[in-house]
Amino acid sequence: MNVAESPRLALRRLTLDDAPFYRRLLNEPSWLAHIGDRQVRTLEDAQAHIAANILVPYATHGFGMYLVQRRSDGAPLGLCGLVQREALPAPDIGFALLQEHEGLGYAREAAQAVLWHAFGELQLARLLAITAPANLRSTKLLGALGFSFQGMVPVGDRSLRLYALAKD
Repeated sequence: MNVAESPRLALRRLTLDDAPFYRRLLNEPSWLAHIGDRQVRTLEDAQAHIAANILVPYATHGFGMYLVQRRSDGAPLGLCGLVQREALPAPDIGFALLQEHEGLGYAREAAQAVLWHAFGELQLARLLAITAPANLRSTKLLGALGFSFQGMVPVGDRSLRLYALAKD
């Protein structure tokens, strides 16, 4: 069942069966550089990471990160969704694509679908976003989506750029 759709994309909840794709995405150079190494090397690692970090938030918060698929052929392109972090007062939107799908407008389309889902179906009043200072591509996308820069915020052992967007 799809959580959100756009003209070219469908977003759905991940399952343990998505472990091969998940392992590949979490080891992409851009993921490692901007998000961090999650030590997901095997299919078993991927399934354990999905169980703990994807499936639990679905049950706890009613939302999480979603698999982004191309509607025309069902190909998995990346992840986009919402994360509720202890360090932040509101959910934050996150997105990551396989490198071969970057620069084609998929991240923006997926993020817009998540915004519609968050503000419409979930009735959230405000969303945040965080990015590494060097992640210029994400910074540009957040600006295009209407997010405004709020300042730097400590998350774990890193200082990240914080953005916010309120429901109209």
